[in-house]
Amino acid sequence: MKREMISVVIPCYRSEETIAGVVDRVEKTIIDDGRYDYEIICVNDYSPDNTLEKLREVASNNRKVKVISLSRNFGQHGALMAGFHYIQGDIVVCLDDDGETPPEEMFKLIDEMMDGGYDLVSARYEEDKRGIIRAIGSKISFAMSRILVGRPKDIQLNSFYTFRSFIIKEVVKYDNPYPFVHGLILRVTKNMANVDIERGRRITGDSGYTLRKLIGLWMNGFTAFSEKPLRLATYLGMISSFAGFLTAVVIIVKKIANPDMPMGYASMMTVMMFMFGIIMLVLGLLGEYIGRMYISINNAPQFVVKEEININEEDSDS
Repeated sequence: MKREMISVVIPCYRSEETIAGVVDRVEKTIIDDGRYDYEIICVNDYSPDNTLEKLREVASNNRKVKVISLSRNFGQHGALMAGFHYIQGDIVVCLDDDGETPPEEMFKLIDEMMDGGYDLVSARYEEDKRGIIRAIGSKISFAMSRILVGRPKDIQLNSFYTFRSFIIKEVVKYDNPYPFVHGLILRVTKNMANVDIERGRRITGDSGYTLRKLIGLWMNGFTAFSEKPLRLATYLGMISSFAGFLTAVVIIVKKIANPDMPMGYASMMTVMMFMFGIIMLVLGLLGEYIGRMYISINNAPQFVVKEEININEEDSDS
């Protein structure tokens, strides 16, 4: 009887010192459990160090390790989307390349999904030990995904999660640039749960997520998966117009009551700066939407695969 297969997808960036150990831990965890066949798909996101050479070495010793190397850096979510096009398993597990997402805990997620009848189960961490930028970034991402793309209120979506393969069949239909994987998954299902897991410690180095990359990820979520920011801009325009009208009424009434009252330069400049600020905010938001629409219309690639290792023709749906 053929066993079900687990497909483990690992986006790799600046992980030459960690990825071999992470792959070994994934393999040992699945073999020790004994219930599933497996494949490990590592996506090199144009890492500037020797990550690709390390992946070649790992793959040469294990045919179950498949390597996809991208032609430039497309970001974590672009790398995940690339890996999703190659999975063959019934269950998908996504985790990081730095050891912070402990592979030894993956069956806590898988068993909760299978026993509870969920479509997706994500790790939930009680404490964020990754630094203030990543901690703030996670909180903003959680709030954004709940407000803009409908994440269930009590659910955390982190980078360590498992889900059923039917979700992939829908997610990979999205072929526009600027993918936001959590938003794509939430379009398919909200039947999900969390399992409490203690975050592992990064083996070496610092996170590849800078503040600039986090802001870029938030913008993907803002502009690619919800019209609510545009609606918010409309509300801001209405509120500022109403506030301006009330201010004008107050000034007129005061002038009538006290004709000698001097007209205030400071108050006028304050109102002008407020109104111009709202206008620039709305124009910037519209520009962001229009710019992304233009890039999508021009068929900008979501990712470009430069090299494949241990990939058979039937492994890819592209």
